[in-house]
Amino acid sequence: MGEILVGTCSWTDSALVSSGWYPSGQRDAEGRLRYYAGRFPVVEVDASYYALPSVRNSRLWAERTPDGFRFDVKAFSLLTGHPTRPGALPADLRDGVSGTELLDEVWQRFRGAVEPLREAGRLGTLLFQFPPWFGPGARAEAFLEACRARTRGWPVAVEFRHPGWWRDDQQGWTSALLADLGMSAVAVDMVQTLPVSIRPVTPVTDGQLAVVRFHGRNPAWGSGSKEERFRHTYAREELAEWVPRLRGMAEKADEVHVLFNNCCADAAVRAAESMGELLAAPSGTA
Repeated sequence: MGEILVGTCSWTDSALVSSGWYPSGQRDAEGRLRYYAGRFPVVEVDASYYALPSVRNSRLWAERTPDGFRFDVKAFSLLTGHPTRPGALPADLRDGVSGTELLDEVWQRFRGAVEPLREAGRLGTLLFQFPPWFGPGARAEAFLEACRARTRGWPVAVEFRHPGWWRDDQQGWTSALLADLGMSAVAVDMVQTLPVSIRPVTPVTDGQLAVVRFHGRNPAWGSGSKEERFRHTYAREELAEWVPRLRGMAEKADEVHVLFNNCCADAAVRAAESMGELLAAPSGTA
């Protein structure tokens, strides 16, 4: 049976910081991370989607967390085909560099910035979240193969936002593709009433790692503000639905990372705490 690690998709989210979850005296950058890492064994670095991470921060994160702690680092937007503002790029790359040259440089800097986490044994995976228009097909397959070529030797997890990847007639092909590429599939919990809803399937495509991300079940997903999209307080019954699924995934993977993305106030950390309690209960009692 593999280990199930439960955490959240950010420890620096402004709504969490202002919620009062962090105690007085531990609300600076170092204090927050040390406090978080004393309560959860894994976290997602969400900020790396919006701007390239830095070597300095990766070293500090490694120093401030215990052995066995995991950081799942979200890929920078340019690397997954999302629109990327020029202002999100390093200053020296905003003018005069474009196309393949820009992409090559961004890839190199992204890997270099994350390397201290890997050297310290803190890197869980690189998380590639693809946009809703990234549907299954030959072009997408080629993109994934190119992504794998650039990350050879690194752990990679893939989350699809296009529902076509996990429909019944496509699921087997998608799982086989990711398994062939040595990439971990990301399972998703989200509202199921929208055309863009991803089914709560639980494929395990890599024996080392499986990932589940909980986005909340707000029907405003995809249309409202960030807070509206992710505002959801998970009921214990909703979390309990996933306990046998997570345990089943842990029978096929060495680690299962369970990450809560309903980052409004302290909703994500509270859901993570509840999920940890449910998983700690004897099988059949959750």
